[in-house]
Order: sequence, then C-alpha cells, then structure tokens
Amino acid sequence: MRMKVNRWTMKAAFRLLLLLILVLISEVNGQRQKQKPKRKPVRPTPEPVEPTELPPPLPPGPPSVFPDCPRECFCPPDFPSALYCDSRNLRKVPLIPPRIHYLYLQNNFIDSLPEESFKNATELRWVNLDNNRIKKLDRRVMEQMDGLIFLYLEKNQLKEVPSFLPPNLEQLRLSRNLISKIPAGVFNKLEHLVLLDLHHNKLSDGVFNKNTFRGLKNLMQLNLAHNILRKLPPGLPSAVHQLFLDRNNIEDIPDDYFKEFPNLAFLRLNYNQISDKGLPKNSFNLTNLLVLQLAHNKLTNMPFINPKLEHLYLNDNSIERINGTQICPTSLITFQDLSADLENAPRLRYLRLDGNQLKPPIPLDLMMCFRLLQSVVF
Repeated sequence: MRMKVNRWTMKAAFRLLLLLILVLISEVNGQRQKQKPKRKPVRPTPEPVEPTELPPPLPPGPPSVFPDCPRECFCPPDFPSALYCDSRNLRKVPLIPPRIHYLYLQNNFIDSLPEESFKNATELRWVNLDNNRIKKLDRRVMEQMDGLIFLYLEKNQLKEVPSFLPPNLEQLRLSRNLISKIPAGVFNKLEHLVLLDLHHNKLSDGVFNKNTFRGLKNLMQLNLAHNILRKLPPGLPSAVHQLFLDRNNIEDIPDDYFKEFPNLAFLRLNYNQISDKGLPKNSFNLTNLLVLQLAHNKLTNMPFINPKLEHLYLNDNSIERINGTQICPTSLITFQDLSADLENAPRLRYLRLDGNQLKPPIPLDLMMCFRLLQSVVF
C-alpha cells in the first residue's frame, strides 16, 4: 500500500514539473518577442546616374607611346594617324589629337559630338560613328572638317540628313537611322560624293523633288532601299551607276524614267509592288545595264531587256508562261544556225525564274535566244 502511494506521488510530481517547464518556455518566448527590435524603414534606392541598360565604360588601357593618346582609346605605334576608340562603352568623345586622320568611334553610346573634343582634329579623313545614339551633328564641328572624305553614321538616331557636311566627302553612310527629312540644298556642295547610303530609314515620296539631289554631279551609288516610297523619286543624279530601290512599295515606273541615267549598270527593285500594268515595255532597255533585280514583285510576264544585260532576277513573281520569241532582244532567225557568230547573241548569262508559276521544261525558244546562259534557276 505504501509503495502504491509513493508511485502516485512521483507521477503527480512529474506532471507538475512538466507543467512548470511549459509555462517557463512560453514566458521566455514572449519576452523574446517583446525584445525583438523593430525593422528600420527601407530607404528607396536612388536613381542611377546612367541608364541601367548601359554597361560601364572599359577601364583605361596602358600608357601609350604617344603622350596625347586618350587613355580610353588605343593608338597603334605602327599607325600613328589612327585612333581606335570603338566598342569601349564610351558616353563621350575624348579629346582627339591633331595628328589623327582615321578615327574609329563605332559601337559606343555617344549621343553628341562636342566642339571641345574636335577642336584640334583638323586633319581628319575618316570618321566611323556607326552604332551610337547621335541625334544631330554640331555645325561648328562639321565646318572644321574640310578634309573629311569618309563619314559613317549608320545605326544612330538621326531624323534628318545632317546639314553643313564637309565639301570633300566621297562617302556618306546614313543607313538604319530615323531619317524622314532631307533639308533643301543639303547636297549642293558635295560634288565629290560618290556613295550615298540612305537605306532603312523613313523616307516617303513627299521628301523628294527635282532639286533634292542637286550638286551630286559624281554620285555613282545611291541606296534608297527599305524606305516607304510608292513612286520612283524625281531628280536622281544622272551619273549614278548603281541604284538600290528594293523593299519599298513602288507600283509603277514612268515612261523613259531610267533613260535619264546613261551609266546605270546595276538596278535593284526587289520586294516592291511592280506589275505588268505599271511597267512600260522598254523600261529596262538600257544600253549599259548589266544586272537587273526584279524579284518578289507582281509580274506575270518576263519584261523586255537589252541584249547587253548579263544577270536577270525574276524569281518569286507570278509568271505563268514565257514566249522566248517575243522577249528576245534580237531576232531568233539570226540564231537558227548554231555555228553563227556568238558576238551578236544576247549577253544574258544568269537567269532566275524560281518561285513563279512556270512548269518545266524550259522553253526551247528561250534557250535559243539566250545561248550564252550559264545558269538558269527554274
């Protein structure tokens, strides 16, 4: 009996002890929660000085053998007239030394050309500013570059062709900008310009008039591709050799339009809306034309060409049939004898007709006419 009482007493004591432990634990937790420090208010992160998408400029390079070489650029010891500042995440143009003729600033984040940076750069011949953020050019900077021959400004944010361009320019590359305006008289003094590239901009029909290109007496290559033209622009330079008008919305060609360009040798009109209705018969009967590209239009017939044409692209139109006798620039009777002199045969060597509605075989009269053909994609 006594032993049972002791066991009961021990169990009761154990339960009481367990209860006390639980009470102590709950009080300790409560004290901890009371003593927990309050969170300090989080201050908003200040706006960065530079836009967050721009990577930081590259660290300065080692000292150059030329004391006037900007540390953020490279001056090759064996090419003292060149300064390489390209692909260095620059925001500003460094001070250009007076000895520099060739300046490379492409692939940066430059948005302007300060006069201070170019105050000593009076001997520049070549400037590459492709792939930057330039919106306009400073008149005073341009006017002191009298000797500049090559100016590259592709893939920037220009909205119009820059004014006050150096008079000795030979190449002006302005593709992949936002250009929708050509100021009056902007080309008047550029008589040495041989290449003008304006492709992939926002040029429309209203931008051009008969005086737009006045002054470009020696222009050989003009690129107006990938704009929003619906008509062929008036007043193109008569000296042009290569004319690129592809990827516009051109629907027709005025009578004798290309007769104004006696030296035209390469003509590209791919990806337009040209149909038979908008194409006069002798539009491409040009004595010096060697390459004609008319792919991805709406033609249903093969156009008449000059005997001297060598490359013709008519792929991806709607041509259903070809009458070699009708389109042959020289009478087929001349070629009945296969041993006839080939000097008088049409010079066409490459003909592309794939992507049309033609069915094989290739018409015999076509091959009899263009007997110098080396490749036909049918």
